Amino acid sequence: MRGEQKYRMILEAAKLVFSREGFYNSKVSEIAREAHVADGTIYLYFKNKDDILISLFEDELTRIINTVKAELETIDDPREKLVMFCDNHLTMVESDRYLAEVIQVELRQSNKFMREYKNKHFLAYLNIIADIVQQGQEKGIFKKDIKPDIAARAVFGSLDELSTFLVTGKRKRYDVHDVVKMVGNFFLQGFAV
Repeated sequence: MRGEQKYRMILEAAKLVFSREGFYNSKVSEIAREAHVADGTIYLYFKNKDDILISLFEDELTRIINTVKAELETIDDPREKLVMFCDNHLTMVESDRYLAEVIQVELRQSNKFMREYKNKHFLAYLNIIADIVQQGQEKGIFKKDIKPDIAARAVFGSLDELSTFLVTGKRKRYDVHDVVKMVGNFFLQGFAV
């Protein structure tokens, strides 16, 4: 249990340091200091700074996927599922600004991540959207000629751009739930039979 606790403390510290200093400017020693562990302790859990970043991404995305799937199980209507997915994504961005900044800005600064990462977690996240579209097609609610995997990327791309806008904005300009209604309606109108 202590090992798991230290692992979590290091990831939480990395999230704060990466957000505050930027990925390139961050040092492993700063992460260790923020986590209240010795520098060498970091290397018991991670190979390097890139490994910390990738682990943070995978860990958080796994948590998000599990949360979204649990919430979706309570909804039958694919239209409501799509709006709920959008709401969950943008609410997460608003509720954890440090994590959102790391995912939206800093993760993309890691050449190792962009070049080498096998994105099975990201594909699982996209597949949630594709499954919603497919369910809508099976129920006759969404157009049959829509390709679920393309629709998933279109929805995610929109959410991703909005997330970046919300994270990098200097001041809060929009209520996240109003944005969700607007974006959800764009897609629902486009998907509807």
